[in-house]
Amino acid sequence: MSQSSLTVVITGGAGFLGSLLARTLLKAGSLGVGGAAPQAIGRLLLVDLVAPRPELAADERVEAVVGELDDVAQELPDADVVFHLAGVVSGAAEADFDLGLHTNLDGTRLVLERARAQATPPVLVFASSVAVFGADPALGPIGRVDDDTLPRPQSSYGIQKFIGEQLVADYARKGFVRGRSVRLMTVSVRPGKPNAAASSFLSGIIREPLAGERAVCPVDPDLPVALSSPRKTIEGIMLAATAADDAWGSLTAMTLPGLTTTPRAMAAALDAVTGEETSALIDWAPDPAIEAIVITWAADVATPRAESMGLAPEASFDDIVRQYVESLG
Repeated sequence: MSQSSLTVVITGGAGFLGSLLARTLLKAGSLGVGGAAPQAIGRLLLVDLVAPRPELAADERVEAVVGELDDVAQELPDADVVFHLAGVVSGAAEADFDLGLHTNLDGTRLVLERARAQATPPVLVFASSVAVFGADPALGPIGRVDDDTLPRPQSSYGIQKFIGEQLVADYARKGFVRGRSVRLMTVSVRPGKPNAAASSFLSGIIREPLAGERAVCPVDPDLPVALSSPRKTIEGIMLAATAADDAWGSLTAMTLPGLTTTPRAMAAALDAVTGEETSALIDWAPDPAIEAIVITWAADVATPRAESMGLAPEASFDDIVRQYVESLG
């Protein structure tokens, strides 16, 4: 690693969050890793199954690493900071158990082992999920979740993310990495096309109507959900990389703040921002398979640890819709 510039790795670097994080880093130009003084970013490696977006690939600091983690992880250079965002989303991990294990569990181990091989342990930021919390059928509704709530995941995705958190904590305890796990809320509004995540509709019911297309809400309109804007999600991920070890504190994963709302309230916010009955393009058609997953997720989340470090959710979902409309140009 160069003393004059930083080497940064983002797994999942061609995805939505990975691309947004890359743009944020490139625009900043420098990063203060783990409480150190800011240094220029010299190399930004974007690791994914597909090539990064052309505007990112065109930056001379960006290097595309295309392939499965099995094939490329051990060939990565030593890094100052690793953002491990790669993973199979919730619905896909539930539908294909082996794929979820291979990507979400085995892939995380590969990234950790590569970091362990470095002479100087890198800061490693692992993107976990609020899906580690779930309503255990034997115990009833989950209620409010806080920093001390015991995770009881009720999906393969949640289980795999929780195991990843524990691996990061153990590698950090052993001094192999400076590990920081952040539990992300569902991110809304995501641009692009729907994906296999069970939470995909929480972007679709805003994104598609704004494009003049119909969208389906597969859950009860009044089902509480917790979510975060792209902006606030990246803010939390960046804080995990820049915080000093003593400021970060516990190796236990940090839950990032989220805004609690409902699909019905989201639709109302859409209409309020557009000034039209845009939500008329939403079809309210429950899907028991999707609802069975989403209903187990925590919706009432208290995050004092994150908030003590300056993080906070958006003030309202109206603000999130406005941000997305502005991003459309």
